[in-house]
Amino acid sequence: MLAIIPARCGSKGVKNKNIIFLAGHPLLAYSIAAARLAEIDNIIVSTDSEDYAEIAKQYGAQVPFLRPPKISKDNSTDYEFMYHAMQWVRENKEFCPEYWVHLRPTTPLRNPDIINVAATYIINNPSATSLRSGHLAPESPLKWFMKDSKGYFEGLNQDSTTEKINQPRQSFPDVYIPNGYVDIVRSSYVLNSSNLHGNRMLVFETPQINEVDTDNELKYLEYTIDKSEPLILKYLNKINPR
Repeated sequence: MLAIIPARCGSKGVKNKNIIFLAGHPLLAYSIAAARLAEIDNIIVSTDSEDYAEIAKQYGAQVPFLRPPKISKDNSTDYEFMYHAMQWVRENKEFCPEYWVHLRPTTPLRNPDIINVAATYIINNPSATSLRSGHLAPESPLKWFMKDSKGYFEGLNQDSTTEKINQPRQSFPDVYIPNGYVDIVRSSYVLNSSNLHGNRMLVFETPQINEVDTDNELKYLEYTIDKSEPLILKYLNKINPR
């Protein structure tokens, strides 16, 4: 098993988002710490930045390569960086791990025990092509609607009607919001296909967790940390005191 943390530079929404400081530590450090606390020995940061690479190394991650610019653009996909990393490991190391734990820096406050539960779940389901985490949506998007060019109701699908979407939320099936808590993909699948998750993706339900995509979300996380110092922050302060 290997943990991989994507951290390209050039974020538009929050400038330098992957290394912005949260409670005295860069955001990507939290994902490195989560992997270490989950006792994953191999931790790789995939970045296109020498500066990001140095920060990652300071917190105990490996950066054996720099990600090529052509797959480090705003519209580059997760598949591209993952395939590149897997191919590099397969060509340059003696062994390419089967399970790759994908930990995005934008979801910093994880419980390492939940990462381990996810790993056990996919290992016990060998027919699964991948695993993605999500939390239960507070309201089903099947109750949502669009507006047509004349300003009238337009349903999300052919079954949507104005009366159907007004039914109680209990009438709708559960829907999960992907949250970046922990995703796991298999190298045997990714290296032999053009897909990342495949058609047998396990859904792994986690507690609701906050991501950092805006300045306001970062401020909310700072508020959360001020109220109760999480385990992962205690660990970071221990290995790299502020």
